[in-house]
Formats: sequence, structure tokens, C-alpha cells
Amino acid sequence: MENIILPPKKSFLYRLGKHPWLIPYHRLFILISLINIGIFIKAYTTWNWFKAEGIEIDKIAQIIIFNFALGILIRQQYVINLLFKIATSPPKNWPLFIRRICAKVYHFGGIHSSSTSMGTLWYLIFVGSLYYHYLNYLPGVNIEIIIITTMILALLIVIILMALPQIRAKYHNQFELTHRLGGWTVLILFWVQMFLFINIQNTHNTLFYSSDFWILITLTISVILPWLRLKKVDIEIVKPSNHVALTSFNYGVTPFAGSSTALSKNPLLEWHSFANVPAPDKDGFRLTISRAGDWTGNFISDKPEKIWVKGIPTAGVGNVDKLFKKIIWVATGSGIGPCIPHLLLNETPSVLIWATRNPEKTYGEKLVNEIKAVQPNAIIWDTDANGKPDLVKLAYKAYSDFKAEAVICISNQKLTQKVVHNMESRGIPAYGAIWDS
Repeated sequence: MENIILPPKKSFLYRLGKHPWLIPYHRLFILISLINIGIFIKAYTTWNWFKAEGIEIDKIAQIIIFNFALGILIRQQYVINLLFKIATSPPKNWPLFIRRICAKVYHFGGIHSSSTSMGTLWYLIFVGSLYYHYLNYLPGVNIEIIIITTMILALLIVIILMALPQIRAKYHNQFELTHRLGGWTVLILFWVQMFLFINIQNTHNTLFYSSDFWILITLTISVILPWLRLKKVDIEIVKPSNHVALTSFNYGVTPFAGSSTALSKNPLLEWHSFANVPAPDKDGFRLTISRAGDWTGNFISDKPEKIWVKGIPTAGVGNVDKLFKKIIWVATGSGIGPCIPHLLLNETPSVLIWATRNPEKTYGEKLVNEIKAVQPNAIIWDTDANGKPDLVKLAYKAYSDFKAEAVICISNQKLTQKVVHNMESRGIPAYGAIWDS
């Protein structure tokens, strides 16, 4: 690899636009935040929502519900699949600069995080306005509303704090609990809050004409939908090594390539998503699960006969391969799992680079031979025998030799970011998970 020379990086301004701080996820976060800041400035100055004789509480409430609706619905499985379907629909003869932008669709989490954060800030203003009305004996507020709204605000702050990247990574199970149970509680309290306001304002007759009512209905349905598909299913597990479990499912669902399925031993506590590995013309699917923490470690050791699943197969970053004429897959360890269905389908010509410890011993000869059968030119790097490779150089050489249009990296967070950033800074379209949830 010493002989592989990387091309020079692009200009400073170009690289600035590709910096991890300015990825589309963060740009969307900034955009939604600026829109909300602009609304607040207009509300405070031009629209005069904040008057001494009373604050426009109803209008603030609408901004809150719109923010939370956007933030929640953008995470709905059907919405995610629709976003990917639209974004990956341009034909491959369209200009590359359009297709490479469409392929950034998986950054939609920036809308989720910014909308819910801005909704929480607006809710803080909302609660402060209610206290102002209550303490100044202005109409439209009572002690029950003060209590409920304060409870909601406290829960929202806890949810936001637990979602901060550093805290979420360190306390992932607690993050899941606060997001799931805390989110459900907030939704229920929103309903209670709405009916308390209706009773005070005596607006029962106009309930069905209220946009807030229908938005709450939509959000409630959105939250409930995945749980309507909750089921405990049979699972077959093969352990080629103590590091990996190759699991097989056949419960009437054959997912599409590039999708994922969430698994759980206890549906209320924690869920873990894994990339589906469907085989062409075969029912059911497989998952490749590596020992990467307590949950996966226990799963591999215990080999459960049944597991909980919910929702529908949901599109992930691998789907963007549909937009390109040729691609390079870069994977490490069990990152091969999300790549396999695309390799088997071979809808987009590709070359695989897979770095892993002793492939046959770790993942079994059957899986490795299956990969080699569809990828005879694959670069399978044994890290036990050869040490860790420079995946940036390997990816660039494969990209150049194969005359590919893009690189997709499926690895751990640090290595994915390294490969993607080094490719992007040299003008090469590159994609990989962004760990936004």
C-alpha cells in the first residue's frame, strides 16, 4: 500500500463544505434552527406576540406542535422508506452531482434532532408565558395546566439531554428508555393538556376543526403503528465462532436489500437494529450479529430460540447504491452484513473491500465462499495475518481502477468517518452511517 498515492485534496473552500461539522445532517439542523429563530424574532418584533396585557399562547402552541410533528414523523418507518424511494429514483444517466446529493438522504436525522430541540425551546417559552398569565391573573390558565405543562417541560429536557451524542453513547440503554417511555408519557400529557385548555376555553364544539387535534391524532397513530406489528418469532442461530452469530428468520417477511430489522429480548427496554440479508428468490432473511457490547455478547452466548421484532423493514444508507453506475463497498468485521444483499443482487456493479479477523474462522467458510462466488475480485483482508490495512488508500485504488462513481463504507464510527471524509475531501462521493440515533 506504500505505492498507492492519494490525489491531493480539493481547495480549502471545497473541503470546508465537506467537513464533518458541515455534513448535510448538521446543515439541516442549522436550517431548521434558523427558521425557528427567524419566527421568534418576527413574533417578538413585527407580530407582537409578547404583550404586557397577554401573550399569544395559542400561536406559540402551534409552532410547538408543528416542530414536534416534523421531528417525529420524519422518523416514522413508512416516511423513511418513502424518502429513500424518492431520493433513489433518479436514473443513473442523470448528472453525477445531482445523484450524489440525492444519496445524502440518510441525513434526514438532522431534521428530527433540530425540530424536536426547537420544539423544546419553544415549549420553554410556552411554559414561561403560562406562568406569566397565571401570576398576573390573566385568563386562560389554571393550576392544573401549570402542573401538566411543567411536567412535560421537565420530561422534554431530560429526553434532549439524554440524546446528546456523548451521553447517548455512554448510557445507551437509559437513552432508549427516556426516548421511548418519556416520549410516550409526553404524548399522553399533550392530550391531557389539550383537553384542559378546551375545558377552560369552552371550545368543545370546535375540537374537530383544530389543526392541533388532528396533528396529535397523526402523531399518536405514527407512534402506535410499529407496535401493531410486534411479535415474538422463531430464530435459527449458527455460531461459526464465539465472535459472530449468523441468524436466520422466516416468519412471513422477506425484506428488501438495504433494510434493517430491530430485535429485542424485552420490548419495553431496548431495541437493536441489524441489516437484513435477504437472498434472491428465497423467503425470509438473515442477520449477521457480532459481539460488540453486552447485548450482542449475551445474544451470541445464549443463542435464544425466539426474539421480538416490530415494525417494518426500514431503509438504510446502503440503498443509495441504486443511484450509481459502479460503486466500491468498504466493510470491516460484521459490516459485511449490510453489503451482502447488494452483492448477491448485483444490481449495481461493485468491488468489495472487507477487512476482518481470520474471515473463514470468524464467519465460517460457507459465508466467505458465498461472498467470493459473487465477488471474485473482492479484496478480503485478514487482519490477523496482515494487520490493519489503510482503508482510505485501498478504497481510492479500487475506486480508481474500477472507475467507480462512489464509495460506501460500513464500519465503526471512527473508521467510517475517516474513509468518508478522506474521499469527500478529494471530490469522491462517499457515504456511511452517521450514528444520529
